[in-house]
Amino acid sequence: MQWWIGLLVPFLGTALGAACVFFLKDLCPAAEKVLLGLAAGVMVAASVWSLLLPALAGDAGPCPPWAAAAGGLLLGFFLLMALDRLLPEPQALPGAGRTLVLAVTLHNIPEGMAVGAALAGALAGSVAPAAALALAAGVAVQNIPEGAILSLPLSAAGVRKGRAFAVGAASGAVEPLGGALMLALTGLLAPLLPWCLSFAAGAMLYVAAGQLLSGLDSRRAPWGAAAFAAGFTLMMVLDVLLG
Repeated sequence: MQWWIGLLVPFLGTALGAACVFFLKDLCPAAEKVLLGLAAGVMVAASVWSLLLPALAGDAGPCPPWAAAAGGLLLGFFLLMALDRLLPEPQALPGAGRTLVLAVTLHNIPEGMAVGAALAGALAGSVAPAAALALAAGVAVQNIPEGAILSLPLSAAGVRKGRAFAVGAASGAVEPLGGALMLALTGLLAPLLPWCLSFAAGAMLYVAAGQLLSGLDSRRAPWGAAAFAAGFTLMMVLDVLLG
């Protein structure tokens, strides 16, 4: 797998969501639940098999592997928690313009770094390439509603469809940059890889627990919960068979 393909996959998910502006007035709630559930399942499974287990098996230099895994996980989890508390919630700001764009864009940076860490693990041989690509795909699926959240309200407010699409897609451009930064860090300092992998796991677990699973509403939308199981199983099978 070419590393640059993995970096671009999450951005393509954002662009696909932003492209909804050309053929939809709003994102179907049922489709959104399925996408959220599928992405959550992939991310939770990837956090364990593709990120935490390789981090525990890696060489963290003078630091014990378990300490690097625990420290990185907590750092990634609480960093995203802090961002969520400091930044406005995107869904609550349908007409907030620049503030909305800034919120979604900043949320995308740690997700791009998580994908970059998985790709670094794949290049180092500690993570299966298919698992790293599956993680990138899970982030991309989660980015589809985010792209739509930006482009659809802008279009409804009178912004031209082409510009609304460009703004929505551009919010995902920071993810390849964050991923490239993580790749560069782990390439320069190999003992950082367990920290980076566990950081990515913490970030993905927070996204899954704090943003995806909380929006499933499994009583009214059982297909969302079913999609979570499907995504988790798919990621587990890919990692075991191809790892």
